[in-house]
Parts: sequence; C-alpha cells; structure tokens
Amino acid sequence: MNAQAEYETPDRLYCAQPPQPQPVLRSDLGHDRAAAILQNRTKWANGTVLHYAFLDEGGDVGGPEQLEEVRHAFGKWKGLGIGLEFTEVTSPDESEIRIAFSTSEGSKSTVGRDALTVGTDEPTTHYGWKLNSPYGRATALHELGHVIGFAHEHQNPDAGIVWDDEAVYDDLAGPPNRWPRDVTYHNILRKLSRSEVRGSPWDPGSVMEYPFGPGLIVKPEQYGRDGIPDPLDLSAVDKDRVQRWYPALAARPARLEPYRSQALRLSSGEQVDFEIVPTETRRYEIGTFGDADFLLVLFEERDGELRYAGGDDDSGEERNGRLRMRLVKGRRYVARARLYSTWNSGGAALMYW
Repeated sequence: MNAQAEYETPDRLYCAQPPQPQPVLRSDLGHDRAAAILQNRTKWANGTVLHYAFLDEGGDVGGPEQLEEVRHAFGKWKGLGIGLEFTEVTSPDESEIRIAFSTSEGSKSTVGRDALTVGTDEPTTHYGWKLNSPYGRATALHELGHVIGFAHEHQNPDAGIVWDDEAVYDDLAGPPNRWPRDVTYHNILRKLSRSEVRGSPWDPGSVMEYPFGPGLIVKPEQYGRDGIPDPLDLSAVDKDRVQRWYPALAARPARLEPYRSQALRLSSGEQVDFEIVPTETRRYEIGTFGDADFLLVLFEERDGELRYAGGDDDSGEERNGRLRMRLVKGRRYVARARLYSTWNSGGAALMYW
C-alpha cells in the first residue's frame, strides 16, 4: 500500500482475518439449499441496530482521532441509505460490535453475525494502524465491510486470479506483515467456494480488495505486471451490493394479527417485516411454516429504538423457526424473516398466536 509518511502507515500492511466458524451442513441438503445457507449466514436481518462500543481510546495506535475515523466510516456506510443502523454505546455489554486498537493485533474483524459468537468482554474488530490517512480511512471502511457481512474481494471464486503462490508466501513473510504460510493462505490464496458467494463479478476497485504489488499474480496478466492499486473508497459495486442486501426500510411494516398467517413470497436473501402489537400480556409463539429455511428475529421497541428480543435460525434443519416469548400488551414489536431457501411448491408463511 502506498504509505503516507506523515501518518506512519507501514507499506502494504494487510488485515489478517481469523478463520471464521463454518456451519456443519448435512450432506443430503442438496446443492442449492446448502449454497443459500452459506451465502446468507453471515448477513444481519435488515433493520438491525448494530450497537458498537470502543474498548479503549485508541490504544497504542493513536488518540481519540482514531475513534472519530471509525465513526466517520460507519456514517459513510449508513449514508448509502441502507436499512442497517449503527449506534454507539458506552457499555460493551450492550454492544454487538466491540472495537479495540492495538498495533500488535493488526487490523481484522469477525464477519457479520459471527460477531455474536464472541464474548462481550472481547473485541470483535481490531485496528492496528493509524486511520487518519487515505489508506487508514480505507482500512476503517474495509473492516466495517466485514462487520456488515462481506468477505475479501480477491477471494471471490469469479476473480480468475492465478497467483504465483511462492512469491505471495515470500512477500507476506517479510516486513511489515511477517505472516506464516497458513495466515497467507487463509487471507489471500484460499478461494471462497462458489456456494459461499452470490454470482457477482470480481471488483478490483472494491474497498474489500487488497492492493498488491507487481509480480504476485500470474493471471490476469495486467495485474501481474502492474499490481492492484489501493482501493481507497467504496466502489460502485460496493454500494450496489450493500444496498441489495440491506435496502432502505419501509416507513412502517404491515401489522401481523394473531392467528392469521401471512404468505411469504420471497427470493433467497430477501426479507419481510411485520409489526406486532399484542392485545394482552402473555406468552406467545411466533413461527414460520412451509418447506423453507429462515432467519427469524424479533425486535422490541424501547425508548423509540428497536432492540433485539430473540431470534431463531432454522437453516439446514428439518423444522420451522419458533420464538416462544412473553409479549406485553400495547408494546410494539417487529418480526423480521429473511429467507435462505425454499423447496417444493407449498410456499412459506409466518404467524403468531
């Protein structure tokens, strides 16, 4: 990466993603059903309010200005009009995303909902160098791209990149990264399965792409000769991709009445929202029906903000999602159902009772 000397940014320092937990899927699911699960599994339910907390004031990376750059990066993603919300909180216990700064840890982040597997006293996102430079601001956007649920662009199976493997291992083993071979393989040479990504073409200008110097890529030849330059901002493909996964929300979702099922006519990755306002306080069940895999999440309105109340992910299982919860009379809730896949011709539905 093109270092900015005044910001002490090391040349071509990459974010080292830790291996992410992968679901163990039954071998009899069928290709299309398994692919839909893998493509959707890290994505948040659209409309989720992601609460983030800083665990320090910039660590040994820098001062409070580093926090401001992260806030600015959140604002830039949100400024695209997406349905996700980002809210800063002071208590890590109230957050899904926890951010720490440490030069020894480098820059890395869990991907999407994998953040929920991390303890509330541990960071989900690290920044390992100064963010107040063009390169640093791109790093802030890149790591938050992981937070939203996106993987590295150069690992797209449709990229068509043929690496000079040993040249890559040698390059990353040297300063400033000093990566062992397994880290280099996981973050650069490993291709994502076609089952894990939607069929989108490779975008070398994506902020989720790494820059690479000449001599590391065999094909396409132009990138072997010239390298891949620093992607310093969100590309047109980045913007389109996040807006398709997280479109702007309707002003007010339709009301879901008890004991009245609502047909769900969705394509893989699409979501429907319903408002629930109970007429009595008691224990209710909310569930999906039909031959379909869903992520089902319930949010409760508290002080004007929708907060997570419960969720169920039935993907890859021979059952339908169910939430069994006590709901309070007159209080407002929103149920969100995102489809992984459906099969057979019976369709799917949502109901509460």
